[in-house]
Amino acid sequence: MALVKICEVLGGCHENEKVAIRGWVYRKREGKTLIFLLVRDSTGFIQCTVKKDSPAWTEAERLTIESSLTLEGTAKPDKRAPGGYEIVAESVGIIGLAELFPITKDQSEQFIRDVRHLWLRSRRMNLVMKIRDDVLQFSRDFFKNQDFTEVSPPMFISAAVEGGSTLFGLKYFDQNLYLTQSSQLYLEILIYSLEKVYCIAPSFRAEKSRTIRHLTEYWHMEGEWPFADMNDLMRFEEELMAYICRQTAEKCKPELEELGVDVSKLASVKTPFPKITYTEAVELLRKKGAKLKWGDDLGYEEEKTLAEEFGKPFFVYDYPTAIKAFYCKTYRDRPEVAMSVDMMVPRIGEVSTGGAREDDKAVLIKRIKDMGLKTEDYEWYLDLRRYGTVPHVGFGMGLERLLVWMLDLENIIDAIPFPRTTRRFYP
Repeated sequence: MALVKICEVLGGCHENEKVAIRGWVYRKREGKTLIFLLVRDSTGFIQCTVKKDSPAWTEAERLTIESSLTLEGTAKPDKRAPGGYEIVAESVGIIGLAELFPITKDQSEQFIRDVRHLWLRSRRMNLVMKIRDDVLQFSRDFFKNQDFTEVSPPMFISAAVEGGSTLFGLKYFDQNLYLTQSSQLYLEILIYSLEKVYCIAPSFRAEKSRTIRHLTEYWHMEGEWPFADMNDLMRFEEELMAYICRQTAEKCKPELEELGVDVSKLASVKTPFPKITYTEAVELLRKKGAKLKWGDDLGYEEEKTLAEEFGKPFFVYDYPTAIKAFYCKTYRDRPEVAMSVDMMVPRIGEVSTGGAREDDKAVLIKRIKDMGLKTEDYEWYLDLRRYGTVPHVGFGMGLERLLVWMLDLENIIDAIPFPRTTRRFYP
């Protein structure tokens, strides 16, 4: 008897054939002469029926929600069954008999979050995690098609990449190190050898923000490459975003529809994206009543307001130098303006940030000092400017923020299996 995945049965591959499946009991309904089991595996759900005169009846009666089992029977078409097929069981073997499962239909959101390790078994989380996997694959496909090399940067770092206030410090034997905020500086090292490089790796930010878009540990898609300018950067980012959205709309359509996502929103993402300068963004926000002056950073509320104006992905570029990191390149005739750019989307605001990197050693040293940092902590970074410096650009895109927008998720914690926030670090 063939051991098959549930999706094969639902696809009609084994109609009227004897099959065996392995999985877990998702639902159970018991009558006097018939037991209905909804059994799940990683590929889907299928209704299984056990008749009272079946040899499987005794074991089926013992089954509890989330018990693991092997079930053998005949796959039959049935329009009344979820998915249009059911398995008429002839044999049930209990692998692991579950205790009373704590998650029921009317549990609170707080409780669901407390038992995350069990909630990941839900159909909704199953679908989100599968789409997450596909989005990662689509991203890698795009980078590869553009001749990028995937690399593996370190998670332990000795100096800040972004602001020092968001660093997680730790004891590394007898040294004080930090968890990385971004892999950017390490990717910059590799452009002098491999040229176009990227990584998909975790980043850590000790931000105490409690919003639908903040995690203290998140996955970062970062790319760096030489001989490029801001126009090249924005073109690459928008093409990456459009590719991911279109591929997801095409290849994940059943999952998207089951989640209730508007597939056309993703399928219709096209380039070029709208672009406005930071100065134009401030003017627009002031017209809408925001008490904002040139030089102020854009917060979550300001970004959301801008995103509502466009209703689709767009860019804000040319930010004030004072609110950007030391490595951001500035315009030589306008040193108060940095060659930086953020991509924003509705509801979330900023989903990626990037720009041109300062390639002049003298200017970079001054920027490091102006930021109150120690040049000796960045000697290796300055070496990159001493030996064959080159104009280069890069960006970092938050995977979970991207998924929140794509899948219309209520909160960023639903875009990652094990969310880490200011209050959540279990399990």
